Amino acid sequence: MLDRPATPAETKRAELQRRYREACDLFPDSRVELIDGRIVVREVSTGEHNDVVSRLILQIVALVASREWGLWTNIKLFLGPQIDRYIPDLTIVPRNRRMWGEDEVYGDSTVLVVEVVSKSSVRDDHVVKPESCAVAGVPLYLVIDTFKGTARLLSRPDGGSYAKEEQISLGEPLQLPEPWGLTIDTGKLVEA
Repeated sequence: MLDRPATPAETKRAELQRRYREACDLFPDSRVELIDGRIVVREVSTGEHNDVVSRLILQIVALVASREWGLWTNIKLFLGPQIDRYIPDLTIVPRNRRMWGEDEVYGDSTVLVVEVVSKSSVRDDHVVKPESCAVAGVPLYLVIDTFKGTARLLSRPDGGSYAKEEQISLGEPLQLPEPWGLTIDTGKLVEA
């Protein structure tokens, strides 16, 4: 292999990765993500945000346990050659998942990725992250948007998009396809 100088794109990518690692070290108690070439530092989620995640967990935990899947709330998604690194609100992984290092799971080695939209993450959760997750082969990507009152399930990744999308109003049932075979009562996600 011949040594060659780094291209401007490689230099820029390496600098972004260096700054990302520094941000992770500077803000160990925050969510630090690389999204669309931006370093995004988010504070710890609100109680309402966590309530939505908790209520979803309560509906799926029996099935997750019976299949010996992992229910993770703080893991990075490894999306392949892209430089982005996302930390979903909830990631369900099979028992025999593939890892990239100790703190990143391959996107195509997940069973479900869930994002609960916050005021600062609307575009990222609805547009940017689904594109990268589709490229990485994340089989099911669920966006729960309490501001719009919707749940949006994306499935069948096909390149940079999902071949199937179902959007419902919160309060309607949401059927998770196989390997789940489970219906989520989305009304229970936002009940007071």
